[in-house]
Amino acid sequence: MTGTAGSQLATAVGAGPTQADWAAAEALVRALPPTGRVLLICHVNPDGDALGSMLGFGLGLRQLGVRHLQATFPGPPEVPEPFRGMPGLDLLVPASAADPDPDLVICFDAASESRLGELVGRLSSARAALVLDHHASNTGFGTVNLVDPAAAATSVVADELLARLGVPLDRAIAECLYVALTTDTGSFRFEATTPAVHQLAARLLATGISPGDISRRVFDTRPFGAVRLFGEVLGRARLEPAEADGRGLVWTFATLDDLARHDQRPYVLEALIDSVRCTAEADVSCVLKQTTPGEWAVSMRSKGAVDVSRVAVALGGGGHRFAAGFTGRGTVEQVVEAIRGQLDAALIRPGG
Repeated sequence: MTGTAGSQLATAVGAGPTQADWAAAEALVRALPPTGRVLLICHVNPDGDALGSMLGFGLGLRQLGVRHLQATFPGPPEVPEPFRGMPGLDLLVPASAADPDPDLVICFDAASESRLGELVGRLSSARAALVLDHHASNTGFGTVNLVDPAAAATSVVADELLARLGVPLDRAIAECLYVALTTDTGSFRFEATTPAVHQLAARLLATGISPGDISRRVFDTRPFGAVRLFGEVLGRARLEPAEADGRGLVWTFATLDDLARHDQRPYVLEALIDSVRCTAEADVSCVLKQTTPGEWAVSMRSKGAVDVSRVAVALGGGGHRFAAGFTGRGTVEQVVEAIRGQLDAALIRPGG
């Protein structure tokens, strides 16, 4: 794909990076000396788009001859089970082993510095920081920022930059980008799925990757303990039809004790929001996942009446109109009450 074609893909809807932004990002990579050290970072509790974009781009940098290359993310160095078959995992190092003084830091799928956890200091210690993202709430914390809110996934931005750098797609890169694209589009079910998204998927599939194998691994496999855990957590879901000016709110929560009782790792809860968001009587769905005593990773979804990114930003997080999140503190009821308090202000008015 040429750079021009990629730009059309990345900016099909709304504003995105300018030609000057793309040129500046290219220049940062091309200016690396032979001994240049590159550190790739994605956000805490990485999902498929964060990991897939980061590892796919890292494999592309290898093709360009970058030898001193690490990939990492904050928090425990545990790759969620659905992504443990992805190419490029050998690039990963624990956050504690990440280069303290890289020449270039490249961040993936992180809307703000806070999403980089204990790795945030690498932004100032590096000679330059490049940000690849698709969240409208991105704070522009890099030296160069390739942020396209119209892109269906950060992998769209990564694919464009790889094309501009002259990196051809191979099966390994394509698999990483396909995992990223399918996870953030909900297997091509969400509103951001455009004809251009399907065109990118077609190019990725043309390398010979197996969509069936990838889908079974990423979406359709979970431990029996997770099935039991889901049943318990869904059983405590609450519907509040009067919230959001009558559009409705449905929510539930999972604790550390729930995970321990069913012998499950936190990553299994990432798919829980999909089971909650199908509630017909609620526009807004929400899942609270306990991370430490008194702290919760909150995932929110909207069917279109509420801009949940406004709720998330107001509560210290970020995201998109229809999918967002933040870190909540306090009891379950305190966090849910904070969400209730923001819903009316986040209603999408006609023409808004």
